[in-house]
Amino acid sequence: MGLAAIAARVAVLPLLPVPQPTLPDEFSHLLAAETFMQGRLTNPTPAMWTHFETLHVLLKPTYMSMYPPGQALFLAAGLKLTGTAFAGVLLGTGLMCGAMCWMLQGWFSPGWALLGGLLAVMRFGVFNYWANSYWGGAVAAFGGALVLGALPRIWKRERTSDAVWMGLGLTILANSRPYEGLVFSVPVAAAVLVWLARRRGRTMREAIGRVVLPLALVLAIAAGAMGYDFWRITGSPFRMPEQVAWHTYSVAPYLVGGRPRPVPVYHQEAVRDFYLHNQLGFYELSRTLPGLAAIEFVHYADIWMFYFGPALTLPLLLAVAALPYRLRWHTLGRSARFLIAATAVSLAGITAEIYYFPHYSAPMTGLFLALVILAMRQARAWRPHGRATGRFVVRAVPVVCLLLLAVRIGAFPLHIPITPAWPPGPYNSISIPSDWARIEQRLSDLPGKHLVLVHFVPEQKSDALVFNEPRIDQAKVIWAWDMGRAENDKLIRCYGGRRVWMVDPRESPARLEPYSSAAARP
Repeated sequence: MGLAAIAARVAVLPLLPVPQPTLPDEFSHLLAAETFMQGRLTNPTPAMWTHFETLHVLLKPTYMSMYPPGQALFLAAGLKLTGTAFAGVLLGTGLMCGAMCWMLQGWFSPGWALLGGLLAVMRFGVFNYWANSYWGGAVAAFGGALVLGALPRIWKRERTSDAVWMGLGLTILANSRPYEGLVFSVPVAAAVLVWLARRRGRTMREAIGRVVLPLALVLAIAAGAMGYDFWRITGSPFRMPEQVAWHTYSVAPYLVGGRPRPVPVYHQEAVRDFYLHNQLGFYELSRTLPGLAAIEFVHYADIWMFYFGPALTLPLLLAVAALPYRLRWHTLGRSARFLIAATAVSLAGITAEIYYFPHYSAPMTGLFLALVILAMRQARAWRPHGRATGRFVVRAVPVVCLLLLAVRIGAFPLHIPITPAWPPGPYNSISIPSDWARIEQRLSDLPGKHLVLVHFVPEQKSDALVFNEPRIDQAKVIWAWDMGRAENDKLIRCYGGRRVWMVDPRESPARLEPYSSAAARP
């Protein structure tokens, strides 16, 4: 399944080429990936650092991405192995799809697991944004699948290797989606504790030796490595980079019911606009009952569209119709009870978040897929009026997904219009041109070194244009904000010997022209 996902994505490269980074989140992950590639965990704060402030990046106390390192480590592996970060995206996607099949083998028969793996490839491995951006999603889904796949194997066989896989999955979750991974892990931890509590005497000692101690050892090593990483970036082993970024820039809380913080000092209008307009505006909406209801509706609509859609919703509905009359909770099998309860807990955690994108719930991907397979297995037995309707629908689901994939492949040569890339779905990723990549390539082809000053234009989302390499002073092209003639002149003197340019993103594509102090912000 993993190789199939990689091969499928590579096969459509002529239709959907290697993506260019366009979002601040992508640039932040790429900054961390390039830092790891150079053998460092972080970078020193550059001179005149306020010119380089951008979203989701720390400049103080060190210069580094604010995000956990999980996604960036995969991108760094791609850079190391092939010279392109997109290879890391392919690696994460392949491991995710392979782990989904492995996870389902722990809960279902091999045939159903194979079907689930194929669904993962068709829906998450080719045309969705996890496989077509540097934003993330597949890595957290991979970690969640390892945890969820190890649990039934620990129940059945108590092998040390399965405890190690669970520990590795929990480590990946902690370093990709910490909050959502924690919520996802709560029912898993409860299931392990219940399993352990039922052991007595010798069986208890064996369970501790084979499962608990290896799992604790893996998590202890992971905690030590994470603490060291935090210490190098923030100066404290107990302070995450994202915490520092939140205290430095953010006003609005991340969870429903939180209180806003005092407005900090902002050096750049792009950063101020994001935190006081985008984030704070969303938080203010959540403080009213209609606004909160609208936010939750959008959350669940995004989850339904991205993870299920009509094709995977039908077997869920048929499974409910096929349930025996007067079914009771205790009559469900242990696997079904756990999968349903774990999904409910995970969705409750998502409900508490104010902001949401589909990759936030990536740790739950295996849960959602397992529920679909559970429903298909139940719906297959549905025979209204003696007709094998359930079996027909179950067989039709993968065929429909394959046909949708074929239609998406044929959309380019047949000039079939594609729905917008947002809200994201399994098949609607498109190539988005990047002004940053275009200008960076143009200046990289010119002799000498360059300094690019960028106007801030809120409606053009020009925040994505100010992105730099880990060692800014050594970069061929430096990107910085236009902070007025006086501050610009200081920056130009500090990074002397460079040809200076100005970018105005109000035009499409953004216009690049030689810098004139008269054109700078007053």
